[in-house]
Amino acid sequence: MRAKKQRLGVYAGSFDPPTIGHLWMIEQGVRLFDRLIVAVGVNPEKKYTFSLETRLAMLRETVKRQRTVSVDSFSNLYLIDYAQSVGATHILRGIRSESDYEFERTMRNINGDLDPAICTVFLMPPRGIAEVSSSMVRGLVGPRGWQKIVRQYLSPGVYQKLLEHYR
Repeated sequence: MRAKKQRLGVYAGSFDPPTIGHLWMIEQGVRLFDRLIVAVGVNPEKKYTFSLETRLAMLRETVKRQRTVSVDSFSNLYLIDYAQSVGATHILRGIRSESDYEFERTMRNINGDLDPAICTVFLMPPRGIAEVSSSMVRGLVGPRGWQKIVRQYLSPGVYQKLLEHYR
């Protein structure tokens, strides 16, 4: 009898910072795949709030209880190339809006042209966190009382790192 191929998913993003929306996606990925790699993609053209090392540390702290999740990073590679390099069978992507859908559909089609064996899986987060994104969280920082507002969108460890960063 032939052994079943392990389902390895890659969930990639900038995670600047990781939000409860990202955590929801990771939890779903744990349910869907035998193993999940949460990969921080580095775009040299982009200015990040947190260093790569800090983003990796925040993610590792967040997923430390998930036995089947590992955290990695990649730079100067297309996501499909990274997925191939780790032997992924799936790419996990989130869709929060129509604009996300249009972008992700295009990327899925390009990735499918490059490697039809790697399947892209789309998930839509529940309504309560559908608008949560790293850029939204960063945009809330500043006005009086921002700490109370932002706290609800981050895990406790990430929230502490955000406070330290903006002190």
